[in-house]
Amino acid sequence: MDVTLTQLRYFSEAAARLSMTAAAERLNVAQSAVSSAVAQLEKHIGSQLFIRQRSKGLVLTQAGELFLRDANSVLAHMEEVVENAKGDQSSVSGTVRLVCFTTLAPFHIPDLVSRLQDTHPKLRLEVLEADAAGCSQALLEGRADLALSYDLGIPPTVLASPVNSVRPYVALPAEHRLAGKQEIDLRQLADEPFILLDMPHSKELMLSILHEAGVQPEIRFQSASYETVRTFVAHAHGYSILHQRPAHQLTYDGSSIATVQISNEVPSLRTVLARLRTQRPTARMRVVAQAIRAQIAEGQGTGPAETTP
Repeated sequence: MDVTLTQLRYFSEAAARLSMTAAAERLNVAQSAVSSAVAQLEKHIGSQLFIRQRSKGLVLTQAGELFLRDANSVLAHMEEVVENAKGDQSSVSGTVRLVCFTTLAPFHIPDLVSRLQDTHPKLRLEVLEADAAGCSQALLEGRADLALSYDLGIPPTVLASPVNSVRPYVALPAEHRLAGKQEIDLRQLADEPFILLDMPHSKELMLSILHEAGVQPEIRFQSASYETVRTFVAHAHGYSILHQRPAHQLTYDGSSIATVQISNEVPSLRTVLARLRTQRPTARMRVVAQAIRAQIAEGQGTGPAETTP
């Protein structure tokens, strides 16, 4: 028995969703068709690809993880062959799975979806949100084709291309004594409580910035939510260090914060577009990558950029 593209596609969908039922719904086929395709694959290659857990869904085995990467590469190559044969980028269709760093998502994803709907109405964008480690993991596990994330803890098996670079700033209560300054030295805040954005890699970066400035922060509160941190600051519970800047200074509850530049030497943080090094970028992946780069370039007033992921 030969392995078919349908079997690979069904297996890939099941692996992306860790559920035969969810994969069947996405593919619009019977659940038995997905289960049968995966069973036939396992019989053909002589290895178990999933551990079936009745109450928790599917878990990829080590053999399954390795097979998934190769299967996705085969599927991507076949899609590229078909797309090249069509020769018309305006007709790009299908699905691209994008995983986005949680705090970047509200700044980029809604507008990105609108752009793609206007330019490529047959293209579907599926979006996951995760922290930096989760973004890389989604690529490694085959649950995402592309990642829009910060350059934090990216493994060598992932190819990351920079699309933006942002410098951190201090978030202060609107009535803070330093709120009207153009820039401040972090040592001016040494005796004040700190509100920490408690996300993997982000946490370590913020603390290292303070330590390099000679500040040992008193962490008053910490949260994995960007908006919760901003609201703590707005209510004068402390200051914070952040990267993304909303278009206004208001928080969810209508309070406000002030943003001030940091005069110390602090590292900028790169935003990157990433994919597996072993994955061939398809035409639709390139379309999404170009749309992201154009969106960011226009926000900086530099015009669209044409670069593949």
